[in-house]
Amino acid sequence: MTDIFSLSATDLAALLCSRVCHDIISPVGAINNGLELLDEGGAEEDAMQLIRTSAANASARLQFARIAFGAAGSAGMQIDTGDAENVAGAFIRNEKPELEWIGGRALLPKNKVKLLLNLILVANSAIPRGGKLTVRLEELETAPKFTVVAHGPMVRVPPKFLELHTGREPEEPVDAHSVQFYYTLLLARETNMTISLRGSAEEIVIGAR
Repeated sequence: MTDIFSLSATDLAALLCSRVCHDIISPVGAINNGLELLDEGGAEEDAMQLIRTSAANASARLQFARIAFGAAGSAGMQIDTGDAENVAGAFIRNEKPELEWIGGRALLPKNKVKLLLNLILVANSAIPRGGKLTVRLEELETAPKFTVVAHGPMVRVPPKFLELHTGREPEEPVDAHSVQFYYTLLLARETNMTISLRGSAEEIVIGAR
């Protein structure tokens, strides 16, 4: 089987930076629009509401990215799954689905927590029209197991993630749009966890153990 994990460290870093910039450019642009509205003497209350909402959105996305993509501390560091729940909840509040989180709190190796957050992003991509994401954490003290269920209309596993998950060399190079899927699978390999997929017409179930 072809080793799909062929990106250099510099290419991976550049693509992940592009992904983060893509995620925050919209709320930052909205903040700028609100400031311009204030400068033009527009409706002050509406402008301030736009700025507040957009600033909260940008902050939530950056806090999520700090753990999901960033170093989040020194090598070997552990992260509280409660912190992961908090950043995931804030992030999803600006998305279409609702989020249900089931499971206790525990300190886990940082790459396992990063994998969990990236699985949530994959599941969110599976329901572009909204719906519900259910995150379940089990056996945290022994052999952590994550399950993320995406339930909604017209669900489907993102084709690029499915292609990479097969382990075959992708037809098109990994780019800024698909790097998050690549990174998710890379994290699974680094943590010795296996990602499973199953689905129906109404839901997609993504597991890692």
